[in-house]
Amino acid sequence: MKAKRFLVWTGFTFLLYVFGCAAFQVAGDVQAGRNALQTGRPLEAVVYLTRAAELDPNYLTPSRIRVGALTYLGRAYYEIGKNAEARSTLERAVSINKDDSLAHLYLGLTLLRSGDRERGRKEIDDSLQAIDDTLEYIAADRLTGFYWDPTMQIRNYIRNTLGRKLNDAELAAAAERIGRDLDEEFDRARRDEAQHRGGSDSGGGS
Repeated sequence: MKAKRFLVWTGFTFLLYVFGCAAFQVAGDVQAGRNALQTGRPLEAVVYLTRAAELDPNYLTPSRIRVGALTYLGRAYYEIGKNAEARSTLERAVSINKDDSLAHLYLGLTLLRSGDRERGRKEIDDSLQAIDDTLEYIAADRLTGFYWDPTMQIRNYIRNTLGRKLNDAELAAAAERIGRDLDEEFDRARRDEAQHRGGSDSGGGS
């Protein structure tokens, strides 16, 4: 009986180890893919993000604004001009997480580039409004909200974009910039919060 329990426990521990390693691999590949996108290497990003999406297509980043591995892969496909792959990947992303505003944004960009103007522009407009609303909601958090878009640069740019009658090329350029800025904001907000907390701790609890 004890031997049986030991075998069951050993098997359970092994499964936890395997799943833990897989989760660590996915998170690492998504981060590597994001880094590649942020530094203008979308082809390299596709490699990392494809592997991450194959291991766990449901993976969402651990951030106040959660973004899927499929979203980043779709963005990478969009940036290298593979519209069919971008569209199918981003449609999967929004089916997994309908609140993934970046997935909707890049889906709209892909549709717009592919000639589906009406749906593309609607996806972009709706996603920009959702991003603005989300940033406003986060900013209202008295504990950590001030780390996010503290100068309102992203929100003001969104509102300026939505408030003007832009042609397709202008709208696409604005949406691409907002997508890049928001993705970089995730890292900046986390870094600023970590630095502030570290400084407060070392300074005796100010």
